[in-house]
Amino acid sequence: MSQAMGMDFDTLRQAMADNQEQPEGPARNARAEQLLVEAEKLNIPLAVIEALGHQLKVYNYSSEKDKMFVPFARLLRMWDERPEDFDEYETHSLHWVFKWMSAGMLDQPHIPLASIEKWLGEMEHRYRLAGHSERAVRGAEFSVAAHLGDLGRAERAYTAWLAADRDTMADCHACELHSQGWWRAERDADEEALELWRPVLEGEYACAHEPHTVLASSLVPLLRLGRPDEARAHHLRGFRLVRPMESMRGAYADHVEFCALSGNEARALELLAERPAYFTDSGDPRSKLDFMAVTALLMDRLTGLGLGDQPVPGPAGREWTASGLAVHARGEALSLAALFDARNGTSYVSERARGRMDQRPLVERLPLGVRSRSARHLSPSGSAAGSGSAAASARSSAAFVESDAGSDPSSLSALLAEARRLSATRSPDAVEAWAAVSRAAEGQELDVRDRAEIADHAAMERGPQGIELFHEAAELYAEAGDPGEALAARARAAYVLALTGGPEEALATVSELYEGVLALLADGGTGVSQAASVLVGRARILMLLVQEDADGGESGATASERTASGTADSGTADSGTAVDEVVGAAEAAVRELLALAEPHLSDVRMASRAAEARAMLGELAAHAGDAEAAAELLGQAAAAFVAAGLPWFAVEYESRLAGIARHLGDAEEAERAARAALEHGGPRLEPMGHAQLHLQLAEVLGATGQFGPASEHALEAAHWADEAGEGPTLGAWARHQLGGFLLRQGRWAEAAEILESALPDLTTDMHGDGAIVQTRWWLGDCLTELGEHRAAAEHWLRAADVARHWPEQRDHAMLAHLAAEALGHAELPAQAEQAYARAGDLWRDLGNVHGLIRSLRARAWVALRTDSGLDGARASMAAAVRECEEGLLAVSSSVGAEAVEGSDAGEGSDAAEARHRLVAELGHTHRQFGDLVARSVPDDAEEALAHYTRAISVFASLGDDALDARTGAELAAGWLEADLLRPAAAAARARAVLSAYAGVDGEAAQARRAEAENMLGVTEKA
Repeated sequence: MSQAMGMDFDTLRQAMADNQEQPEGPARNARAEQLLVEAEKLNIPLAVIEALGHQLKVYNYSSEKDKMFVPFARLLRMWDERPEDFDEYETHSLHWVFKWMSAGMLDQPHIPLASIEKWLGEMEHRYRLAGHSERAVRGAEFSVAAHLGDLGRAERAYTAWLAADRDTMADCHACELHSQGWWRAERDADEEALELWRPVLEGEYACAHEPHTVLASSLVPLLRLGRPDEARAHHLRGFRLVRPMESMRGAYADHVEFCALSGNEARALELLAERPAYFTDSGDPRSKLDFMAVTALLMDRLTGLGLGDQPVPGPAGREWTASGLAVHARGEALSLAALFDARNGTSYVSERARGRMDQRPLVERLPLGVRSRSARHLSPSGSAAGSGSAAASARSSAAFVESDAGSDPSSLSALLAEARRLSATRSPDAVEAWAAVSRAAEGQELDVRDRAEIADHAAMERGPQGIELFHEAAELYAEAGDPGEALAARARAAYVLALTGGPEEALATVSELYEGVLALLADGGTGVSQAASVLVGRARILMLLVQEDADGGESGATASERTASGTADSGTADSGTAVDEVVGAAEAAVRELLALAEPHLSDVRMASRAAEARAMLGELAAHAGDAEAAAELLGQAAAAFVAAGLPWFAVEYESRLAGIARHLGDAEEAERAARAALEHGGPRLEPMGHAQLHLQLAEVLGATGQFGPASEHALEAAHWADEAGEGPTLGAWARHQLGGFLLRQGRWAEAAEILESALPDLTTDMHGDGAIVQTRWWLGDCLTELGEHRAAAEHWLRAADVARHWPEQRDHAMLAHLAAEALGHAELPAQAEQAYARAGDLWRDLGNVHGLIRSLRARAWVALRTDSGLDGARASMAAAVRECEEGLLAVSSSVGAEAVEGSDAGEGSDAAEARHRLVAELGHTHRQFGDLVARSVPDDAEEALAHYTRAISVFASLGDDALDARTGAELAAGWLEADLLRPAAAAARARAVLSAYAGVDGEAAQARRAEAENMLGVTEKA
């Protein structure tokens, strides 16, 4: 009926019900105001009462809570004048919202305290007259006393509240437990608070706003108790509940506070940006105070991190920086607090606000897993660590020596001595130590040897830009009378040249150097260490050529990684003799290096060369497709590095070993190697190295079903990828994996939050469309478990649209079927029917008769709620019967053919098993056909009975395997016989069920016997 024509009462009620389902906010409130106008036109007091109640309810659950006093005052006046106009429900509702008024008055500082106290007395009086317990009254008194900071009165009211009997006016269990736990947390009893909240957190009690607020309130107590993992889970679960609800600004503030106190400042900023209206909405001053207080907390935190000039989201109308918003938010919070204190005659609210704003972080770093920048990336000057392999993250440059902060002797000579000591021991701190020498030496005269070493190590730090500096170092070494070290420096330059795209030229250069250093060594003109430096450079360049040949001239996975994925080979006939010659030359060079180094393992530098040589042999074995040998050699190399006191060099090889072990099916070794890589990398790893190694271990653990530990490492991988500035690439993949691991643990809300966070960054080019489809598939699973069926259907349909282009269409069919189920649950039957039709066509094309039959049965049920109606439903169910029968004919022909050929066509054969399954499908189809007709056409019981009878016969042919299905159909038929006034036939069916379960134990048997006994009792009375 159009609005111009007005509404009748039923239409008005439906309009209010529809409006109640809309999202919280001004639009819903405005519609409630319009509906009150419509109600007033009807001249029906109850219509006005219901419309006022609806208006009051939507105001209470919105940012305009201050508007609810007017409709309540009108309702109360109507009750006092004509209580007979209120039906039972509205009478209950009127008394129920007395509690809202009490809380609402507290939230409005312009309402005098005397009015609030008077209202408490009025509430107590009216509840007593109505015969209600004082439980709700004492609960309201407790709220007033707690707000005022009157702790003695609050404790007395709290005790009286819990002692009073629960009745229909008491808040639900979930809400009461929230308030009780909140008070214990306020009184520094966090453990007690969490114990009180436990039934809500575990789902025993729930309501429209719980566990939303309990999850939010638990965040800081969990951090204080040192339980960060639970706090993270509660944030992920709780925020997705709070996010769409405008009225929950206070709980939203709790989530912002949690992020500010756990090292997640960037995430907190994202939360602020999602709710710009929260800065200015004035209908609920108390929640605005909460929001501005945590905003000030966050901005002070950012300013303390040196990010005061960082642009941040804030109230509309101007651009804000963190430092500017810190001042504004603190001022707003304290101004609001002062209004409450002026009303209350205390300073309690201001003290609490200051305490909240002045908190210090409770956890320095708590990864959440969701997509977010780290605080250091908020600043325009912040730079992320570059990407690269795990080894590149653990090793600095092409010239083998690593960097990190070293010791700081005060004199240049001491600095030189320390730098040389670190170089001799191959310490990761050597490069920085030489950089310190370089800085200290500015403006000072140095001998030529010192200048050579400074140039050499500066070149190591510069990577591809260091080639010329290596040559300068070589000239200085030669001038200093050390020709062997000069050749070593030139070998280092050659290796950098090879890395930057000139391996052939580099090989020619290093070959000359190789000849020269061996001649020097033979003549005693240099030492073994210098010779080993040239030999290792030559071996590395040859290994690069081997890899280049294996990759077809392009950079890509290492040989061991290719072995782990099953793609390595030792060269085909087409690759020619040249490849074999390169491999042979590389192996000879590596073995020569090993032979040179092994007699001198007491020297850490030579031990390192020997270990690297074994690793190279492992790479060659991987290139040849010998994964077992590769694993053994890489394991030896890693162990040798660790034994030499150089565990950081083992990281790369342990990581590769983990991949090969996983390929070989040795899960235990894969896990050991992956854990060792993480342990040995330790603080030496750059963020990208941490990310890659944690992700590798997560995948190893996930492959063996250790989803809890796997999720922990995937979480770390996502965090470190964000720290490295690789959130959209490796971070997205880590989140994808993390979501899958959480899903497998049944942690649906957390998994959904993580997967939704990953989805925007997943791209076909970077991650593959399979990852996108899998993420949406998992999201659909999670959202279905969370009751968000419409959103689940959307993800499944979008995944299906990608999968429809794949050669194999089973995933497409499955996704279409799942989407249809979700659409049905979402009360969208027309769309569900269409999706089932799509799934059915796909199952038919795939030759999957079971999928086709089930899609037809499901389509029949949703057709009842569409324009197809009963006729369409019957047609779909009849088609399902037909597909069963045609499938059975085809399978029977197959069984016959097997018998003619003399093969085993007994119960164990594939054809016999297929026939058994199809017979069961036929039985279930007739059973559902009977149910559909019985429920839709009660007057046509005979048709339904015919289908039940057929189902019983079909199930009976399967023997004991289908006992429960047969007796279920028998009982359904029996009740139908009873409805048709055939007590004898119904009793006969009941006795048949009892006979079938004679001597059978189990829950199903017990339930069937109980129902059959009940049926006999009914028929005996008939």
